[in-house]
Amino acid sequence: KRGWIAKGLEPNEDAANYSMNLGLDIEKKFFNEEVSKNLGEYDVINLGEVLEHLPNPENFIKNIKNNLNKNGILSIIVPNDFNPIQNILNKHLNFDPWWISPPHHINYFSFDSLTLLLEKLGFEILNKESTFPIDFFLLMDDNYILNNDLGRTCHTKRMIFEKNLLSGNDDLMRDLYKSFAKLNLGREIFITARIINNK
Repeated sequence: KRGWIAKGLEPNEDAANYSMNLGLDIEKKFFNEEVSKNLGEYDVINLGEVLEHLPNPENFIKNIKNNLNKNGILSIIVPNDFNPIQNILNKHLNFDPWWISPPHHINYFSFDSLTLLLEKLGFEILNKESTFPIDFFLLMDDNYILNNDLGRTCHTKRMIFEKNLLSGNDDLMRDLYKSFAKLNLGREIFITARIINNK
């Protein structure tokens, strides 16, 4: 809708087929060094919920760099696990660490650790935001972990909160989520970075 020419790589057949049925240019494959060589260069690459699944996220990002144009932007979203709220829930309120989910998630990031990794690999951090700290509901005794219906209710409340906040003041929502990021709060880490060293 914004005039971008977009391409997706999706190894999951159901997800790839769903996206292709929407008219998107999708290849059913994993991104790796061989795929990187034939993919071309892009202004922006988005990794949404990818790095936590990979055995070697550092090598993955090194390969991604080869597909970014000069000054290209990398956008990353990963779960924000072992965050302060989860630690309170685990250590003081006897919650099991439900967020640890091998073999699906094998890497766990904080804002600091992901920042250090990106800077080490030649990126300049442009922006850090979180997503809504859904774990707040657990602190309010809404245990959605044990109750799927309550989980849907909490998720709906989160959507209503964001919709109402955006309709009144979208800058306030961005500022709020940037503030959460500074405290390492929020369910997900959202970082955008620009490539400054492509070596």
